Amino acid sequence: MTMDCENRAASRQHLWRAGGAAGLALAGAAAVVAQTTGWPGSARLIEDLRGCRAIAAVDARAACYDSNVGTLVSAIEAGDVRLVDREEVRKTRRQLFGLPLPETELLKPDEKDRAEEASELFETTIASGRQTGPSTWRFTTVEGAVWEINSPTRKIKPIAEGDKVGFKKASLGYYFIRINGEIGVKGRRVI
Repeated sequence: MTMDCENRAASRQHLWRAGGAAGLALAGAAAVVAQTTGWPGSARLIEDLRGCRAIAAVDARAACYDSNVGTLVSAIEAGDVRLVDREEVRKTRRQLFGLPLPETELLKPDEKDRAEEASELFETTIASGRQTGPSTWRFTTVEGAVWEINSPTRKIKPIAEGDKVGFKKASLGYYFIRINGEIGVKGRRVI
Protein backbone atom coordinates (compact mmCIF):
# COMPACT_ATOMS: atom_id res chain seq x y z
CA MET A 1 0.00 0.00 0.00
CA THR A 2 2.82 2.43 0.80
CA MET A 3 4.40 1.65 -2.58
CA ASP A 4 1.10 2.63 -4.24
CA CYS A 5 1.04 5.96 -2.35
CA GLU A 6 4.66 6.66 -3.27
CA ASN A 7 3.92 5.95 -6.96
CA ARG A 8 0.94 8.32 -6.89
CA ALA A 9 3.02 11.04 -5.21
CA ALA A 10 5.78 10.58 -7.79
CA SER A 11 3.21 10.71 -10.61
CA ARG A 12 1.76 13.94 -9.22
CA GLN A 13 5.23 15.48 -9.03
CA HIS A 14 5.89 14.54 -12.67
CA LEU A 15 2.55 16.04 -13.71
CA TRP A 16 3.30 19.28 -11.82
CA ARG A 17 6.76 19.51 -13.38
CA ALA A 18 5.39 18.78 -16.85
CA GLY A 19 2.64 21.37 -16.33
CA GLY A 20 5.20 23.90 -15.12
CA ALA A 21 7.43 23.23 -18.13
CA ALA A 22 4.46 23.60 -20.48
CA GLY A 23 3.50 26.86 -18.75
CA LEU A 24 7.02 28.22 -19.18
CA ALA A 25 7.03 27.20 -22.85
CA LEU A 26 3.69 28.97 -23.40
CA ALA A 27 4.93 32.07 -21.58
CA GLY A 28 8.05 32.09 -23.77
CA ALA A 29 5.94 31.72 -26.90
CA ALA A 30 3.68 34.55 -25.75
CA ALA A 31 6.73 36.76 -25.17
CA VAL A 32 7.97 36.06 -28.71
CA VAL A 33 4.53 36.86 -30.14
CA ALA A 34 4.39 40.08 -28.11
CA GLN A 35 7.80 41.08 -29.46
CA THR A 36 6.89 40.44 -33.07
CA THR A 37 3.40 41.96 -32.94
CA GLY A 38 4.13 44.68 -30.35
CA TRP A 39 3.96 48.43 -30.80
CA PRO A 40 6.72 50.29 -32.53
CA GLY A 41 9.02 52.09 -30.11
CA SER A 42 7.76 55.31 -28.56
CA ALA A 43 10.39 57.30 -30.48
CA ARG A 44 9.04 55.83 -33.72
CA LEU A 45 5.48 56.81 -32.78
CA ILE A 46 6.56 60.42 -32.22
CA GLU A 47 8.57 60.46 -35.46
CA ASP A 48 5.52 59.21 -37.37
CA LEU A 49 3.50 62.08 -35.89
CA ARG A 50 6.21 64.58 -36.83
CA GLY A 51 6.17 63.20 -40.35
CA CYS A 52 2.54 64.28 -40.70
CA ARG A 53 3.63 67.94 -40.57
CA ALA A 54 5.37 67.60 -43.93
CA ILE A 55 2.17 66.59 -45.76
CA ALA A 56 0.87 69.59 -47.70
CA ALA A 57 -2.69 68.41 -48.45
CA VAL A 58 -4.95 69.20 -45.49
CA ASP A 59 -7.08 66.05 -45.82
CA ALA A 60 -4.04 63.77 -46.13
CA ARG A 61 -2.32 65.51 -43.18
CA ALA A 62 -5.47 65.13 -41.01
CA ALA A 63 -5.73 61.44 -41.97
CA CYS A 64 -2.05 60.97 -41.07
CA TYR A 65 -2.55 62.63 -37.68
CA ASP A 66 -5.73 60.62 -37.00
CA SER A 67 -3.98 57.35 -37.79
CA ASN A 68 -0.83 58.07 -35.80
CA VAL A 69 -2.58 59.59 -32.81
CA GLY A 70 -4.86 56.54 -32.72
CA THR A 71 -1.80 54.26 -32.66
CA LEU A 72 -0.18 56.33 -29.90
CA VAL A 73 -3.34 56.41 -27.76
CA SER A 74 -3.79 52.64 -28.20
CA ALA A 75 -0.19 52.04 -27.11
CA ILE A 76 -0.72 54.24 -24.04
CA GLU A 77 -3.97 52.47 -23.16
CA ALA A 78 -2.27 49.08 -23.56
CA GLY A 79 0.51 50.20 -21.20
CA ASP A 80 3.21 49.86 -23.86
CA VAL A 81 3.98 53.58 -23.87
CA ARG A 82 3.88 55.96 -20.93
CA LEU A 83 3.95 59.72 -20.89
CA VAL A 84 5.98 61.25 -18.08
CA ASP A 85 6.12 64.96 -17.40
CA ARG A 86 9.23 66.91 -16.41
CA GLU A 87 8.09 67.33 -12.79
CA GLU A 88 7.73 63.54 -12.32
CA VAL A 89 11.25 63.03 -13.68
CA ARG A 90 12.65 65.73 -11.36
CA LYS A 91 10.91 64.16 -8.37
CA THR A 92 12.28 60.72 -9.28
CA ARG A 93 15.82 62.07 -9.71
CA ARG A 94 15.59 63.69 -6.27
CA GLN A 95 14.36 60.42 -4.73
CA LEU A 96 17.21 58.45 -6.32
CA PHE A 97 19.94 60.97 -5.48
CA GLY A 98 22.93 59.28 -3.87
CA LEU A 99 22.21 55.78 -5.16
CA PRO A 100 24.64 54.20 -7.61
CA LEU A 101 22.30 53.59 -10.54
CA PRO A 102 23.01 53.10 -14.23
CA GLU A 103 22.30 56.04 -16.51
CA THR A 104 18.92 55.81 -18.20
CA GLU A 105 17.70 58.07 -20.96
CA LEU A 106 14.46 58.76 -19.11
CA LEU A 107 16.21 60.20 -16.04
CA LYS A 108 18.85 62.27 -17.82
CA PRO A 109 18.27 66.00 -17.31
CA ASP A 110 17.42 67.98 -20.41
CA GLU A 111 18.86 71.43 -21.19
CA LYS A 112 16.36 73.26 -18.92
CA ASP A 113 17.07 70.96 -15.99
CA ARG A 114 20.85 71.09 -16.51
CA ALA A 115 20.76 74.86 -16.18
CA GLU A 116 18.78 74.56 -12.93
CA GLU A 117 20.99 71.75 -11.60
CA ALA A 118 24.30 73.40 -12.53
CA SER A 119 25.20 73.68 -8.86
CA GLU A 120 27.23 70.77 -7.53
CA LEU A 121 25.25 71.00 -4.30
CA PHE A 122 22.02 69.04 -3.81
CA GLU A 123 19.86 70.59 -1.10
CA THR A 124 16.79 69.27 0.67
CA THR A 125 15.13 69.02 4.08
CA ILE A 126 15.44 66.40 6.80
CA ALA A 127 12.24 64.56 7.71
CA SER A 128 13.68 62.74 10.75
CA GLY A 129 17.03 61.94 12.33
CA ARG A 130 18.49 60.02 15.23
CA GLN A 131 21.78 58.96 16.72
CA THR A 132 22.21 55.20 16.19
CA GLY A 133 25.53 54.74 18.02
CA PRO A 134 28.17 56.68 19.91
CA SER A 135 29.41 58.27 16.68
CA THR A 136 26.79 57.27 14.11
CA TRP A 137 23.82 59.28 12.90
CA ARG A 138 21.03 58.35 10.50
CA PHE A 139 18.56 60.72 8.96
CA THR A 140 15.80 60.57 6.38
CA THR A 141 15.15 63.30 3.83
CA VAL A 142 11.70 64.44 2.78
CA GLU A 143 12.20 62.41 -0.44
CA GLY A 144 12.53 59.21 1.63
CA ALA A 145 16.30 58.71 1.29
CA VAL A 146 18.11 57.37 4.36
CA TRP A 147 21.64 58.71 4.93
CA GLU A 148 24.25 57.71 7.47
CA ILE A 149 27.13 59.66 9.00
CA ASN A 150 29.81 57.50 10.67
CA SER A 151 32.54 58.82 12.94
CA PRO A 152 32.19 62.53 12.36
CA THR A 153 35.42 64.39 13.10
CA ARG A 154 33.62 66.58 15.63
CA LYS A 155 30.51 66.44 17.72
CA ILE A 156 27.52 67.34 15.57
CA LYS A 157 24.34 68.90 16.83
CA PRO A 158 21.32 66.61 17.12
CA ILE A 159 19.65 66.20 13.75
CA ALA A 160 16.03 67.32 13.79
CA GLU A 161 13.02 67.40 11.50
CA GLY A 162 13.06 70.48 9.29
CA ASP A 163 16.86 70.90 9.27
CA LYS A 164 18.27 71.92 5.90
CA VAL A 165 20.86 69.59 4.43
CA GLY A 166 23.20 69.92 1.47
CA PHE A 167 25.16 67.18 -0.27
CA LYS A 168 28.28 67.51 -2.39
CA LYS A 169 29.78 64.47 -4.12
CA ALA A 170 33.00 63.20 -2.52
CA SER A 171 34.54 59.87 -3.60
CA LEU A 172 33.81 56.16 -3.44
CA GLY A 173 30.07 56.68 -3.05
CA TYR A 174 30.42 59.16 -0.19
CA TYR A 175 29.17 62.74 0.01
CA PHE A 176 30.08 65.78 2.05
CA ILE A 177 26.97 66.45 4.09
CA ARG A 178 26.33 69.90 5.53
CA ILE A 179 23.44 70.25 7.95
CA ASN A 180 22.13 73.77 8.66
CA GLY A 181 25.29 75.31 7.20
CA GLU A 182 27.65 73.60 9.67
CA ILE A 183 31.02 72.23 8.59
CA GLY A 184 30.50 69.28 6.26
CA VAL A 185 30.98 65.69 7.34
CA LYS A 186 31.32 62.60 5.16
CA GLY A 187 28.36 60.26 4.83
CA ARG A 188 26.61 57.96 2.42
CA ARG A 189 23.13 56.94 1.40
CA VAL A 190 22.15 53.58 2.88
CA ILE A 191 18.55 53.18 1.67
